[in-house]
Amino acid sequence: MTLYEFAKVMFRFQFKLMGWRIQGVENMPTEGPVILAINHQSIWDPLVAASSLPRKVSFMAKEELFSIPVLGKIFSKLGAFPVKRGHGDMNAIRQSLAILKEGHVLGLFPEGTRSKDGEIQKGLPGMVLLMEKSKAAVVPIKVFGTRHLLIKGWGKIVVVVGKPMTAQMLQVPAGVENRRGWIADRIMQVMLELSINK
Repeated sequence: MTLYEFAKVMFRFQFKLMGWRIQGVENMPTEGPVILAINHQSIWDPLVAASSLPRKVSFMAKEELFSIPVLGKIFSKLGAFPVKRGHGDMNAIRQSLAILKEGHVLGLFPEGTRSKDGEIQKGLPGMVLLMEKSKAAVVPIKVFGTRHLLIKGWGKIVVVVGKPMTAQMLQVPAGVENRRGWIADRIMQVMLELSINK
């Protein structure tokens, strides 16, 4: 058992105690390159998202985390890799494309940082660049209930997995100047509309 598999088993057990529920997991492609576009409200989000899906997910993480002794090595073992936020980090882009071209799953938080109020923010167009270069499908995911976990230590967690979106499905209207911005907005709108089934 790899460290990733062990961590996944442990976190799934913990999250089940919190009333964790997954909705729409059948929408996740079983093979081929996939970009996960996930809302971001807590440091728990990558753990919750990765634990909810059958395939291994590699995440970008801010480079400062990798300078922390021991923790940085653990992140690397779990498949995470550093990104310089606020820059066009070509190393992170190349690593992302390599993951996708090998047919694996890349987890992104297109808002770029955690939402301060829990509301979904505008998505950055970098995920669209990766989508176009890799021909990967984008799967929108909305995580509910993680925002106050560090404060309360408990809470009901629900992960809603949306249907895959491809570049062919996101045809940009004529006259739109910022193509990638328009596509990013559409993906974020679909994410926003994901809701919990009663």
